[in-house]
Amino acid sequence: MSEASIPTLAASDVAWITADEMREVDRIMIEDLHIELLQMMENAGRSLARLIVDVMSPASVSVYAGTGGNAGGGLVAARHLHTMGLETTVVLTGGASRLGPVPAHQLDILERMGVAVGTDVTRADVAIDALIGYGLSGDPRGRTAELIDELNRGHAVVSLDVPSGLDSTTGRRAAPCVRAGSTLTLALPKTGLRDAPQVGRLFLADISVPPSVYAGIGAELVPDFRDGPIVEVTLASAPGTLPTEPAHR
Repeated sequence: MSEASIPTLAASDVAWITADEMREVDRIMIEDLHIELLQMMENAGRSLARLIVDVMSPASVSVYAGTGGNAGGGLVAARHLHTMGLETTVVLTGGASRLGPVPAHQLDILERMGVAVGTDVTRADVAIDALIGYGLSGDPRGRTAELIDELNRGHAVVSLDVPSGLDSTTGRRAAPCVRAGSTLTLALPKTGLRDAPQVGRLFLADISVPPSVYAGIGAELVPDFRDGPIVEVTLASAPGTLPTEPAHR
């Protein structure tokens, strides 16, 4: 898939959901259907890697990873990018012991593959923001806040699901908050992304949620992914003119 072949979808033609509704989607997927987090994470990370290669064509990528499921998707993307031949590094907010079990599994794979992993900032053509997902609570603190500030210092940033520091339901911008050139949100777009300039270009990835799950939360307008696992959501008003090209250094 190339950028030219990514289908577009009008914002009015898809359901927008809150963080609580997305939690219910995850619950139904895992508890009722036994579609594991590991499977959804794989779909998210693979699509993120593909989007970056097709839209930005970088030679190097740095993945900034937090401790939760969002980090796991970023780590999956790192694996796919490394396999594609890109120079790939991972920047963690802390030691590997802080990761949840599923992201820790993804990190173990990367370390076995020889991908560079550390806590120091690295420079690359593109930076992936996988620090905080849709479950933001309060303002980012500590090393996470420091890395958000770093991402806002001239990096070409692609955020996974939600720009870190942006409330996925209300659109409230925390201090600090990532300013992304592009955001790849998952399953359905979140209500807080609709009018937030921090989002940049908004893409939507299929993580294999069955229509019955969306019906369970009352979401009637669902995307058609028959032409590919990624669509671009076109907003009524452009969310800003943030960078989408790699910042070569």
